[in-house]
Amino acid sequence: MHIIPEFLYPRNPYMFISSIILAHIFEYIYPFHKGVLLTLHPVHTSYILAIKIGRKYSSKIRGIATWFIIVSSHLLLYGFILYISWMINPLLWIVMAGWIMKLSFSLKLLTSIIEKISKCSYLNDWDCARFWTQQIVRRDVYAIDEEHVLSAAIESLVESLVDGYTSPLFYILFFGPLGALLQRIANTLDGALGFKTAEYKDVGWFSAKADTILNYIPARLTAITIIILSPFIKASISYAYKIWRQYHRVTESLNAGHPMSAIAGVMMIRLEKIGEYTIGEKVKVIDYSVVKSCLKISKAAAVIWFLVNKYSYLPLFQ
Repeated sequence: MHIIPEFLYPRNPYMFISSIILAHIFEYIYPFHKGVLLTLHPVHTSYILAIKIGRKYSSKIRGIATWFIIVSSHLLLYGFILYISWMINPLLWIVMAGWIMKLSFSLKLLTSIIEKISKCSYLNDWDCARFWTQQIVRRDVYAIDEEHVLSAAIESLVESLVDGYTSPLFYILFFGPLGALLQRIANTLDGALGFKTAEYKDVGWFSAKADTILNYIPARLTAITIIILSPFIKASISYAYKIWRQYHRVTESLNAGHPMSAIAGVMMIRLEKIGEYTIGEKVKVIDYSVVKSCLKISKAAAVIWFLVNKYSYLPLFQ
C-alpha cells in the first residue's frame, strides 16, 4: 500500500531521477535568484512571514503556531502545483518537481562565494575576503584576524553543505520534492527565529528544535562522507575520524560540530569561533590553499550524495 500520493512521489523511478537531474541543471544555470523569482522564493517568503508572525518576545505557543502555519501553507501551495502538473502532463510534473527541488538547494551560490574568498585571500585582498565571508556568517568578520576569517568561511561551507544540499537530498529520498522543501523552510525558520536571545528564546524555540531534528542524521552522514574522502587530498582517514569523534560535541549546536570537526580532521587544521569553540589541532595554518581543498572535498561530497540519492530510488519501487 502506497502511503504517499503518486503526484507527490511517483511510482515510476525514472520520472524521479529525471526531476533530480533537472533540479541540478536548474541550480547550475540559475543559482542567483533576482527580481520576482527572488520575491517568490520560498526561502524569502517563509523568512518574511516568520519575522511578521513570530514577533519578538512572543511565547512558545506562538512560535509553534508560526512554524506550522508557514510550513503547512508552503507545502500545500507547492503540493497543489505538483498535483496540477501531474494531472496535465508527466513532463510538466518533472519540470515543476525539478524546480521545487532546485528551490530547496543552495549549493552553487555557496561554492561560488567560497571560491571568491579563496581568490581574495590569495591576492591578499582581505577587505574582499571579509566582505564575502560576511555574506555567509553571522559573526563580525571585520573584528577578527585573517586566519579566523578563513576559519569562519570553512565552518560555514561545511555547515551550509548540510543545510543547503545534503539534508534536502536526504528528505527527497523519503518524501519527494516536498521533503526537500520542508527541510529548507524549517532551516529558514531557524535562521529567522532560532536565536537564544531574550527576544527570540521562546518564540524561536520550536523552530530551532525542528531544524535540529531534521538535520540530525544528514549532518552525521555528511561528516562520514567528508572523512571517507580524506584520501582524495592525500589525508588520513584514521586521523580525520579521531578528530571528528573528539570534537563533534564542542559546538552549542548538536549538528554543526559534525561536519566542522570532520573537515578539521581531514585538513589537519584548527577551526575556532573566538569565545565559543575550538575544533581540531593546528597542524597546518589555514590559508587560501586550505580553503580550496575544503571546497574540493565539499564538491566531491556533493557528487557522492547526488549519485547515491539518484540511484537509491530504484530499489524503493522493486
